[in-house]
Amino acid sequence: MDLDEAIDELRARADPSRKPGMARVGIDVRHALGVSVPNIRAIAKRSGTDHRLALALWRTGVHEARMLATLVEDPSRFTDAQLERWVRDLTSWDLCDAVADPFIASEPGRRKIREWSRRPEGYVKRCAFSMIARRAVSAKTAPDREFLGYLPVIRRGATDPRNEVKKGVSWALRQIGKRNRALNAAAIEEAERLLELGSPPATWVARDALRELRSTAVLRRLPE
Repeated sequence: MDLDEAIDELRARADPSRKPGMARVGIDVRHALGVSVPNIRAIAKRSGTDHRLALALWRTGVHEARMLATLVEDPSRFTDAQLERWVRDLTSWDLCDAVADPFIASEPGRRKIREWSRRPEGYVKRCAFSMIARRAVSAKTAPDREFLGYLPVIRRGATDPRNEVKKGVSWALRQIGKRNRALNAAAIEEAERLLELGSPPATWVARDALRELRSTAVLRRLPE
């Protein structure tokens, strides 16, 4: 599949009436077509992994083309320059969270977590926490010490009042706490520390995380 074919597919599946609903949930629709995620995934499945196509799709600036780029990119091809170009272009939480998947699957991407967590741009910062959350879900054999090492990063990010950041911080903390019982206890302890900071955003993060981490549904599923 080449760029023209991919864009034609996206336009054929576009439903502009979806855009107001996308905007209501905080998605930047200035360059959106109104294509559903299942339709984007169907196009990605037809395309397969294609680094050159991913680069071309991203350059279009079309929201759904960039979503498609995250699905067809080969994480092993990421360079620092590409990572920085893509992360600077983020303007929506959905694209931020989508690109976290290939980012975290690459060694250069994983090295960016701590750096990006300190950056001033809201979606760059959120991306760091989205990557932690995705890593907590996907890296089944990663040691607990890796995730314990992210807790100070979460603590620093928890005082950021921006909605996109604090929701990303909470997501990262919750996903760490759902890996196993030891990390659940560590995540709950971290959330309790956040309550002591006297920061309204940190309090929100802590309460949001504790609500899930202490729930019967989560505790029942935790492995040892």
